[in-house]
Amino acid sequence: MRQPGKGLIWAGAAFALSMLALLTWLAHQQALTRSFQDLHDRGQNTLNLAESTIRGQLERFERLPELLADQRAVRSLLLAPRDPDLIMAANTYLRDTAELLGASDLYVMYRDGETLAASNFDQPHSFVGGNFAFRPYFFDAMEHGQGRFYALGTTSDKRGYYFGAAIDVAGQRRGVMVLKVDVDDLETAWASEDLRIIVTDPEDIVFLSNRPDWLFHAFGALTPERLARTQETRRYANATLGEIDFQTRRDRAGFRLLSGHGQDAVASEYLVVKSHMPQADWTVQVLLPTRMARVQAVATVAIGLLAAGLFALTALFIWQRRRQLALRLEMEQAAKDDLERQVTLRTGQLRAANVALEEEVSERRATEAQLRKTQSELVQAGKLAALGQMSAALSHEFNQPLGAARNYAENAQLLLEQDRRDEAQGNIARILGMIDRLTRISRHLRNFARKPNQQLCAVALAEAISEAQELLGWRLRKTGVTLEVDLGEAPVHVVAGPVRLQQVLVNLISNAIDAVEGREDKRLHLRAQALGDRVCVTLRDHGPGVAEGLQARIFDPFFSTKEVGKGLGLGLSISYNIMRDFGGALSVENHPEGGAVFTLDLQAAPVTTAEAAE
Repeated sequence: MRQPGKGLIWAGAAFALSMLALLTWLAHQQALTRSFQDLHDRGQNTLNLAESTIRGQLERFERLPELLADQRAVRSLLLAPRDPDLIMAANTYLRDTAELLGASDLYVMYRDGETLAASNFDQPHSFVGGNFAFRPYFFDAMEHGQGRFYALGTTSDKRGYYFGAAIDVAGQRRGVMVLKVDVDDLETAWASEDLRIIVTDPEDIVFLSNRPDWLFHAFGALTPERLARTQETRRYANATLGEIDFQTRRDRAGFRLLSGHGQDAVASEYLVVKSHMPQADWTVQVLLPTRMARVQAVATVAIGLLAAGLFALTALFIWQRRRQLALRLEMEQAAKDDLERQVTLRTGQLRAANVALEEEVSERRATEAQLRKTQSELVQAGKLAALGQMSAALSHEFNQPLGAARNYAENAQLLLEQDRRDEAQGNIARILGMIDRLTRISRHLRNFARKPNQQLCAVALAEAISEAQELLGWRLRKTGVTLEVDLGEAPVHVVAGPVRLQQVLVNLISNAIDAVEGREDKRLHLRAQALGDRVCVTLRDHGPGVAEGLQARIFDPFFSTKEVGKGLGLGLSISYNIMRDFGGALSVENHPEGGAVFTLDLQAAPVTTAEAAE
């Protein structure tokens, strides 16, 4: 009779172990699927960002070849492709345009595929004279008007994306305008140590990757047909193509996995998230290592098993406790006596704890009172700091007009002594105008401090510059500095406030005068150029420039490179914030030939509203 009982026990134990193994496997699969889903979501976000970066880079240059194809220098060259003067003019134009646009190369191809002019005409690996008729961007543009192609340059050995646009002159298709974009910066933006971002061409060959070991390698075997299609367009020039020894599969949940062969298959396994870009016929893929996801799934199952074991131990403990209940009933009276003693002891402890708690509450209330007092003092200190900064700003902005007014007053006194009343009255009128200007500045600074709902208006840039020149005329004459102004032929109007725009111009010109004072070349160059709906104003001096380490701090409040006593360090900071209020920007850089260049980026305004007041 005992043998059947033991058999049932062993059978039950085996069944329990089998069910435990099955539940463990199911839990592991569910945890792994959840980990892979989190990994897939992360990869999808990275993929969307990478795809947006690529699309933005391509769309930035997409329409430019068509615009450049209509330029006179290009069209004239195709009418006389052997004219050396037209070739040189086109070369120069393409070089300057490429530098302005940030393009890698610009070149013009004749209808037979020969390159007539290029932006790199003066470089060792010039495209001039080369024939690239085998490239799709050429014959697609000649046939359909536009061409797109990614390739490794046969002349420069540099990767790039090519945009081609047909050039039609006098009703005939005479050539193709080509713009090449460097794609190396895209890989730099994808820098990451735990994932791979790759872009493959129609032949599934990697041509962009944040990991260079897979560049110019193909997934799968490089069959003669694939090599022939690639060689037909010479997409990769003379580069050696390789194969990636990985295989693709799908797991039970449908996730696409890429792994190597042999024992390292799991260690080198990646979860693949991919998307096709039909515009360029590219496939963007994000490969994320699955090792940590698998480890996390195993850890989750282990934690679950540990929790189940703890639950079983707890149940066993409760069962044992119940078995001991009968014995504890016999000791009930003794336990009651012991409990009463414990209650008495605990009551004393609680009483002591209540006293301690009341003391702690009192201390916290005192601390809160001290905190409120400290906060009040900090608020007062903040108010005093704001008043001090405003006082310094008013002093800085008022010093220049007051100095000019003093000079005009002294001149007027001399003119009155010489009985030159008309000229003296002119100086007095200027002094009154400056007093009005100080009043406006004070009003604008007060309004700016209260953040009023002030509407910007159209301001004539020429008038603002003229008034700034008048204000600083005495300094220009005294220091011998020459201000050269070039605003173009058409009047320029910008969206700004007249007085605050004058403040910015006065601050910048005054700083430029300080920069060239004591130097041989005392010229200042003020230029304005309308670029679509923006106006770019530049002021260049021939001074020492701004050190590279100081350019990031030059617009900070109270930061100055002048000697002590020659400035508060607020002019550029105030100008920077005024430009931001205008919806523009203020920046600085050093000119290649020496000196600093300050650039004002302002929104252009319609001329019809130029007479509005601030």
